[in-house]
Amino acid sequence: METYSIGAVAKQMGLTVETIRYYDQAGLLPFVKRDSGGRRQFTPDNIQLMQMILDLKQAGVPIKDIAYFVSWRLDGDDSLDERYSFLNQHEKVLEDKLATIQKSLDYLRFKKWYYKTATAAGTEKIHLMPDSPQVDPQTYIEYQKLIDAGATPKELGN
Repeated sequence: METYSIGAVAKQMGLTVETIRYYDQAGLLPFVKRDSGGRRQFTPDNIQLMQMILDLKQAGVPIKDIAYFVSWRLDGDDSLDERYSFLNQHEKVLEDKLATIQKSLDYLRFKKWYYKTATAAGTEKIHLMPDSPQVDPQTYIEYQKLIDAGATPKELGN
């Protein structure tokens, strides 16, 4: 079976050798074998598991929790339920984060449209209630109608 050095894996995955060593010391790489000289030898399966580790880390999963997941993987079929529950829990966390980010992005796009249309009109007053700095509720309704009609961010000036 073909194996890869820690340097080759680091380069392929966009990591530093030090990061991979840290993951190993944190218990995330118990599956990686070493040659007679003590050098780590990564297999394609090891690299696939490394990608899973990176995906979990990117999802905000703490290193100690990733280590539990890795240890469950080593348990084989006895831990299928734990692994499924773990991923299900973290999927929900990510979905919540995505919803929050989407809400922020939607608001940013609204504000860009708001300022683009105000700039085109030469005044922000087109979006404000008369004699007030408060945004007219009609402005939000107008924007939402454009969105509901299928206007793209580009069409809205975003």
